[in-house]
Amino acid sequence: MRTGSREIHKMASEVPAGCESCCRPQLVPGLGERQAVRIADQLKALADPTRLRILRLLAQEEEPVCVCDIVAAFPLGQPTISHHLRILRESGLVDGQKRGLWVHYRVKRDRCAELEDLVRSEVFGEKRPDGKEF
Repeated sequence: MRTGSREIHKMASEVPAGCESCCRPQLVPGLGERQAVRIADQLKALADPTRLRILRLLAQEEEPVCVCDIVAAFPLGQPTISHHLRILRESGLVDGQKRGLWVHYRVKRDRCAELEDLVRSEVFGEKRPDGKEF
């Protein structure tokens, strides 16, 4: 028997029998759609082991790192590394500056800290020690 989308929606809004005392009538997410998409887009950039490793490599260095040195640090080709760097750059977590033929990358620590604060405040509802939201 196939259930239509209207029936599924109706079933999802009903409280199961016997759960009246423990089920809340209606829960509302504390995170808006736009903010959720913004956070998710940045987290997607981190949802790859290679990108996490690239970010860590950049975070270890005080000075920007040449893309040729990043490529040399991984068993991947230059096009693959460039793809990962593009995703990190578009997410705002790293910045690249062209110097001659090569691009040098650095981690944007302020943006990484903002992402951490967004997750702590918007997802977990935490507040700073001074009572303000992150």
